[in-house]
Amino acid sequence: MVTSVSPATPIRDDLDAGHGRVMAGHGDFALATRRFASPRALQGNPALVYAHGFGQTRGAWTRTGQVLAGHGYSGLAYDARGHGESDRNPADLPYAGDQFADDLIVVAGEQPEPPVLVGASMGGLFGLIAESRWPGLFRAMVLVDITPRWEPAGLERILGFMTAFPDGFESLEHAADVIAAYQPQRRTRKSPDDLRELLREGVDGRWRWHWDPRLVDELARDSAQHQDAIAEAARGVQCPVLLISGGRSDLVSEKTVEDFKTLVPHARHAHLPQATHMVAGDDNDAFTAAVLEYLAGLPAMPGAVEPDVTESVPGASP
Repeated sequence: MVTSVSPATPIRDDLDAGHGRVMAGHGDFALATRRFASPRALQGNPALVYAHGFGQTRGAWTRTGQVLAGHGYSGLAYDARGHGESDRNPADLPYAGDQFADDLIVVAGEQPEPPVLVGASMGGLFGLIAESRWPGLFRAMVLVDITPRWEPAGLERILGFMTAFPDGFESLEHAADVIAAYQPQRRTRKSPDDLRELLREGVDGRWRWHWDPRLVDELARDSAQHQDAIAEAARGVQCPVLLISGGRSDLVSEKTVEDFKTLVPHARHAHLPQATHMVAGDDNDAFTAAVLEYLAGLPAMPGAVEPDVTESVPGASP
C-alpha cells in the first residue's frame, strides 16, 4: 500500500481557459484534463480514466473517448506531468516513476466509483504499479500494447525518433514529413493543425515537442531496470484486465505477451494484427471496438476474475 498519497486527496478541478480543466495530481502538480461526458450514461456503467503513453498527450484519446461516451461510458483523459499542458518538474526535482503512479492514484481515486483504466504504454505500466499499491483502485484495466517486460530494440527505436531533432523542426510541415516517414503504416498524414497540440514554437521560430526533454534521460532510458518490479506489481493485480497488442509492434512480442499471461493468468488478450505500438492511432475503429466489447462483458461484481481467453473483435485475430 502506498502511504504518500490518498485517493481522498482533494483535487482542484477549475476551468482553465483554452486548456479544458485542470486537476491537481500528487504534490499539487497541475494536470491538464479533458472530460468525455456521456449524455446517455447508464447506471452501473463504469467511468473511464485514460492514461497516455510516453511523449503523448490527452489528445491521443479524443476519438476513442468520444465514441465510448456515445455508448454510455463517460471518461477523463489527462496529460501526464511533464507532457502537454501539465506542470513540469522543477529543475531540482528529477522525474521518477513513483510520481506518475501517485498522480494516477490521485486522479483515479477522486472519481465517484473505481474507474476502468485505459492505459497506453507508459500509462499502462504506471496503472499496474498504482493498482498494486492501492488494490481496488480500478474497476478493471485495459493495457494498450504494453507488458511488464518489453523488447529493448523497440524502446530504442522510439527514443531514437523522439531525440532525433534536439533543435526542433523548422516548420510544422517539416515535422509532418518526419512523422509520416516514421509511421508509414498510417492511412492519413497529420496536418500542421494536428501538430499544434504536439509541438511548441520557440522564440527562435523552431518547433519542439511538447514534453520536457529531461524525461528521456530521467525516466525512459533506464526504465528496463524496473521491469522485475513492474512484473511483481502485475502479479498482484486482481481486477479484470484486457491486454490489447499490435501485431506489428516491436515493443510487445509473442514472448512478452506469454510472459504477461503467466503473471496475470486471468487477463484477456485482444490482438490487432495491422497495428504497431501506436495501436489506438493505427487502427482506432478496431481498438475502440475491442474496448467497447470488453466493457460490455465486465462482471457485475468488481474484482471478479475472468477466464483466460482471447477476445474476438472486429479487425482482430486470435
